[in-house]
Amino acid sequence: MASTSRRRSRIVAFRTLFEADLSGHPMESVLSRQLEEAGLASDARAFTSNLVAGVVDRRDEIDEVIRRHAPAFPLEDMAAVDRNILRLAIYEVLFDTDPAPLRSAINEAVEIAKGYGSESSGRFVNGVLGAVALNAAEQHEPDNSFADDDLAGE
Repeated sequence: MASTSRRRSRIVAFRTLFEADLSGHPMESVLSRQLEEAGLASDARAFTSNLVAGVVDRRDEIDEVIRRHAPAFPLEDMAAVDRNILRLAIYEVLFDTDPAPLRSAINEAVEIAKGYGSESSGRFVNGVLGAVALNAAEQHEPDNSFADDDLAGE
């Protein structure tokens, strides 16, 4: 039976990104094999493919976001699990045209990190994504500040 779970799709996308990152194999062949092995339903396959393509297309921008929010951890030295989970979640939160709810994307990323990463991966991913989310929220807040002089005339 084919799986339609978005979580399963994210895991397959993460596994694809991780494998291609470490092995240097072409993303397309890794994705094709991962999708075949996963047994996802067609809509879940499309979601997975869109996530992977989005991360690949926006990788430089995503990596810059990671560098900004985790300056003590050079991207090249960061655990490959953490790096690829962050890439996936940041793509979903900041760049996807049909973004996942922020809380869902962060929770899913933390759960994947706990399942595939080190003992500290969940906390690390949560911290970086929290900083990314806070920064994004600050950039999208309307400026409601008023000068004292503005209020004096009322």
